[in-house]
Amino acid sequence: MASALPCQFESILDKSQAWRSIPKPEMVGTGIPEIDRATGGLPRGCLTEIFGAASSGRTSLLISILAEATMRDESCALVDAEDTFNPIAAAAAGVKLHRLLWVRCNHNAEHALKAADLLIHGGGLGVAVLDLGETTPQMASRISLTSWFRLRRAVEHTPTVLVTVARRSNAKTCASLQLECDLANVEWSGARHCSRLLRGINVRVSAAQKSKTCSLVFTAPAI
Repeated sequence: MASALPCQFESILDKSQAWRSIPKPEMVGTGIPEIDRATGGLPRGCLTEIFGAASSGRTSLLISILAEATMRDESCALVDAEDTFNPIAAAAAGVKLHRLLWVRCNHNAEHALKAADLLIHGGGLGVAVLDLGETTPQMASRISLTSWFRLRRAVEHTPTVLVTVARRSNAKTCASLQLECDLANVEWSGARHCSRLLRGINVRVSAAQKSKTCSLVFTAPAI
């Protein structure tokens, strides 16, 4: 009996080590080199949270992610809670619309959450987006942490990059990567005292990935 105890202990230890050696997820590009260099990209099978105030650059970042994914010929889905997606601007920015399923939820965050859950369980998506960017923080905060955990579990062990966009952080610890956007400054073309066109905005991004955080700036074109 005593001789069996070391063998049992070794078996338990092996299982513990196997749990610790979970392989790192595959990373895919965002289309923004500064973010990809800092974070390694977006993790497949995980939830990535993008948040920031209006005009913070969060939509530009989202469009870049969709453009990059559709250029890889991946099928993508955008669950649009507030019906704010502009397909003309997205196409001009490089998104292949025939690769994108646009789900309009008529200002209903609860329906958007259910639609995202169904799409993830359906499989076959390279990128799935839950866009709550124009949903009020009060309404978005009604989505329980349990619901975010369920979405995270649903996307695990799949090749899908799950992205959520909002004004504030909602998924919290359920997100493997958090990208907080903030407007740094605006770039204009032409002389200061003449008619000028908006060239783009400089976006400051604070990236939090497990215990690692960093800050970077990228230039987003006007959309």
